[in-house]
Amino acid sequence: MEAPSTAQVQQVREVTRIERTGAHSHIRGLGLNDSLEARAVSQGMVGQVKARRAAGLILEMIKEGKIAGRALLIAGQPGTGKTAIAMGIAQALGSDTPFTAMSGSEIFSLEMSKTEALTQAFRRSIGVRIKEEAEFIEGEVVEIQIDRPATGTGAKIGKMTLKTTEMETVYDLGQKMIEALTKEKVQAGDVIAIDKASGKISRLGRSFTRAKDYDAMGPQTKFVQCPEGELQKRKEVVHTVTLHEIDVINSRSQGFLALFSGDTGEIKSEVRDQINDKVAEWREEGKSEIVPGVLFIDEVHMLDIECFSFLNRALETDMAPILIMATNRGITKIRGTNQQSPHGIPIDLLDRLLIITTKPYEIDEIKQILKIRCEEEDVEISDDALNVLTKIGKETSLRYSIQLITLSSIISRNRKAREVTVEDVKRVYEVFLDEARSSDNLREYEQYFMFNDLTTDVQGTEASMET
Repeated sequence: MEAPSTAQVQQVREVTRIERTGAHSHIRGLGLNDSLEARAVSQGMVGQVKARRAAGLILEMIKEGKIAGRALLIAGQPGTGKTAIAMGIAQALGSDTPFTAMSGSEIFSLEMSKTEALTQAFRRSIGVRIKEEAEFIEGEVVEIQIDRPATGTGAKIGKMTLKTTEMETVYDLGQKMIEALTKEKVQAGDVIAIDKASGKISRLGRSFTRAKDYDAMGPQTKFVQCPEGELQKRKEVVHTVTLHEIDVINSRSQGFLALFSGDTGEIKSEVRDQINDKVAEWREEGKSEIVPGVLFIDEVHMLDIECFSFLNRALETDMAPILIMATNRGITKIRGTNQQSPHGIPIDLLDRLLIITTKPYEIDEIKQILKIRCEEEDVEISDDALNVLTKIGKETSLRYSIQLITLSSIISRNRKAREVTVEDVKRVYEVFLDEARSSDNLREYEQYFMFNDLTTDVQGTEASMET
C-alpha cells in the first residue's frame, strides 16, 4: 500500500521591513579591535588599514567630545573606499549622534543661498539632548476585562489589573485606552509603561513568570522582571533633537508639522540667535547638553571659494560639528577662481584639516570585497566566476565589477541555475562596457556621433606641435 502523498506546503514569509541593498549597505563599522588596530576583514571593511586606524582615532575623539569644530579630509583615487570609511564612522557612532551626509554639488540646486544651505547642514549635525521628568504607570498586566455592548454599538468599557512586586491596583479603562491596548496587542503577562501625560502605552516585554510560555511566544520574545516599588513612578526622559529641527519648529506657523512639509526654506538669523540663547540657558540649568555630530561632505571639490570661506568661519564657532570631507581630485582649480590648489581646496582651509589618504586595493582585497557584496546581495557564485570578477575589477575598476554581480545573477536565474558561473559573468561583460572599452568605441566610431570635438582637438594639437 502506497503512503499518501503529502501536499507540498509553500512557506509564507512575513515581510515586516523592506531594505534596499545600497552601495554601502554592507558597512557595519570601521572593523577595529579594542586597541584601535584595523582587522584585515571586519564589519564589511576590507583593506585600507592605515586609513581605518586613523579614522578610529578620530572616532574616539568624537565620542569623547574633544574635537568639535575640527575637520577631516579623506583623499584618494576613485573607488578606494573614502565614502565607505565615512559610513563606517557613522555606523560606529550609533543613532544618538547626528550624522548628516551631503554632496558638494547639492547646495547649488537648492532654492536658497549657498551659505544658508551650509548653515542648515551644520545645524542638522548638532544635537541637543533635552532632559525632562515624566510620570509613568509601570507594572505587569494581571488581567484585562473589556465589556462590549450587547447591541454591538456604543462605547466599550473595561478594567485592567496591574501589579508590581509590592502592590496591585485595578484601573478603569475608557474607549481611547482600550483602543491603545488593542493596538499594542497587550495581554496578561506583559510588562507595560503608560505615560500619564500623553496616555501612550509601551510594551517593555514579557514577565519572567510567563517564561514557561516561551515555546508558544517564539524565540524573539523579550522577557523582563516584574517592576518593583509603586506603580506610579517619575522617570527622567531624554529626547535628542537637532538644532535645525528646533529652528524649523520655531520659524514656521505650523510648528512641528513643518518638519514633514519638505523644503524648509531660509530661516532668519534672529530666530537662530534666540534658539542659541535658549539652548545655552538650558545647558546652564542642567536641562540639556550639546551633542556635536558629524557633517560629511562628499565631492568637496565641487564647492566654490565662497563656500570654503564660510566653512573657515563656521568651524570657529562655539557650536560646530565635526566636519568630514572626501575628494578624489589632485591639484586642480579652486572653483570660482583661477588659482590651483591641492584637491581644489584653498590652502588656508587645508591648513585646518587632518588628512587621511586611501590607496588602491590589492587583488586579494578586491576579491574579498566582491565576496562580501555577493553575500550582501544574496548571490551564490562559483569560485571560478569570483576569480574572473576579481580580474575584471583589477583591470577596469572595482565599481564596475561590483555592478556585474547582480546582472550575472539575473542571467543565472533565467537559466534556472543555483549559482553564477564564468559564462554568466562573460555574457554581462560583453554586453556592458567599462570606461576604457567605451572610450575605444568612441574613437572607432567618432565620425558617426554628433558634435564630436575629438578630431578638432587632435588637429589643433598636431598644428601646434608643427609650429
